[in-house]
Amino acid sequence: MAITFGKPKETDLDKIMNIENSGFSEAEAATKKSMLERIKVIPDTFIVAYDEQENPAGYIVGPASTERYISDELFETSVPNSDQAPYQTILSLVVSPDKQKMGVAGQLLQQLAIVSKQQGRQLITLTCLEKLVPFYERNGYQVDGISDSQHAGETWYNMTKML
Repeated sequence: MAITFGKPKETDLDKIMNIENSGFSEAEAATKKSMLERIKVIPDTFIVAYDEQENPAGYIVGPASTERYISDELFETSVPNSDQAPYQTILSLVVSPDKQKMGVAGQLLQQLAIVSKQQGRQLITLTCLEKLVPFYERNGYQVDGISDSQHAGETWYNMTKML
């Protein structure tokens, strides 16, 4: 499968929301309003993987941050990326169910790392559920402990990768 990477388009919103809802529970998933805000406010760190038909196959998104670890507030409101923020966050990394097991998620992580280095970031930070820890470890991330996040009432793990 040939994948190309690009910034999200507002016309992709419904397809992106379908992918979001396939990867997260209702309590975990972003709302349509917050996803549209991310498309508008942080398009430079919102990367979409497009398939051969130019449909979204998956995406990765998160704002730059001055905090090493993700706070629940980042899921609620998007603010433009600051040139001074040393950290790149990942709020969502999701691949469409019919495009999984093809390396798309790993490629999205690589693309975000390239963008983050170009923007002068020092580290990428994310939170994930325990079942996803091995995937991120295979992609060079380390566990920094259990997150303070109360998002969706789940236990989240802080993971980071130096750039």
